[in-house]
Amino acid sequence: MRIVATGLLVAMAITFFISRALVPVHPGWGFVRAFAEAAMVGGLADWFAVTALFRHPLGLPIPHTAIVPRNKDRIGDTLAQFLRSNFLVPRVVARRMHRVDVARAAGRWLAQPPGEGGRIRRGASKLAAEMLQAFDPQRLGGMVKATIGTRLRATEVSPILGQLLKAAVAENRHAPLLDGGIRWAARALSSNEALIRAMVHERAGALLRWTGLDETVADRLIGGLDKLLNDMAEDAEHPLRLKMEEGLDRLAWDLQHDRETRERVEALKAEMIANPAMQRWLDGLWEQAREAMLKIARDPEAAMAGKLGEMLRQLGGTVQADPGLARTINRFVRRTVVGVAADYGDGIVRLVSETVRGWDARTITTRLENAVGRDLQYIRVNGTLVGGIVGLAIHGVDVLL
Repeated sequence: MRIVATGLLVAMAITFFISRALVPVHPGWGFVRAFAEAAMVGGLADWFAVTALFRHPLGLPIPHTAIVPRNKDRIGDTLAQFLRSNFLVPRVVARRMHRVDVARAAGRWLAQPPGEGGRIRRGASKLAAEMLQAFDPQRLGGMVKATIGTRLRATEVSPILGQLLKAAVAENRHAPLLDGGIRWAARALSSNEALIRAMVHERAGALLRWTGLDETVADRLIGGLDKLLNDMAEDAEHPLRLKMEEGLDRLAWDLQHDRETRERVEALKAEMIANPAMQRWLDGLWEQAREAMLKIARDPEAAMAGKLGEMLRQLGGTVQADPGLARTINRFVRRTVVGVAADYGDGIVRLVSETVRGWDARTITTRLENAVGRDLQYIRVNGTLVGGIVGLAIHGVDVLL
């Protein structure tokens, strides 16, 4: 389109010089000259206007030119505030999300994904990959970690753990855990037999050591513990095992209803969240998730193949067939999006603004110019043609008068 617009301007210049030479031959050439002359003026004026948006025309530092590069920071701030005011207001987001059936749309897409090479799939995959690569991984990861940390701090885990433990005991799902603990205790006893004998020997009196009864005591102690553990492993109704189950029941109740226990669990949770090891684990978890998302975005066909694809297709069919599940998903998505807008709207605005500020002038100029694209050159073409028509009209009026 640049070639077309520039070629049209050159054609008008050639036409002007030819018609100017032919005016003495016939008065009609005056109309052609007037059209070409005004078209050149219109084309040059619009070329100057279009060029002045993005750079200095002919490289000359004319005032009020190169508008976009000079104002890129203000453009970034304005764009960020536009997003904040029109898209990231919680009530606006909630109102828009009420009209969107995310669950059914996702269900249809998962159950019957577009075929290979589909424009929607290619476009969505490319967009997702470019967005993941464009954002600063550390800053975006920090936002993800902050979100996870906030949700974990806001969620009281003690009642949840209590309910899980209570359900496990009621359904006898705790039995493998008890069996594993008993087996571990038996192995620990066997591997530390020498240590136990040494402890008995050190604590026994001189008379017991002289008579060798310390060995007998050690043998009785180790044998008794070993028999106790074997009996507990074989007898589900063993009294000590029943006591352990009663302890689990009591722990489940305390986790749900005892304030002191709940406070201890919350304090432990807060310590775990603040632990640097937990932060490093979240870093690794985010990086793995980001790499997995990039892999899926770059090759959606592979993501939808095999067991993962079959599982996603079954999930899509379930979502479509279950209205209750669809309502639950839509409600969750709506609340999540509104929560993100409320909690992180300012952070997203700063991310957009600082990203634009970080671009150099040439980058933002090229991106905006390419985004507007052909329409900029159509302005030049229209200016050339409209200018020519106006010049023709003015010449016609001048001839008639």
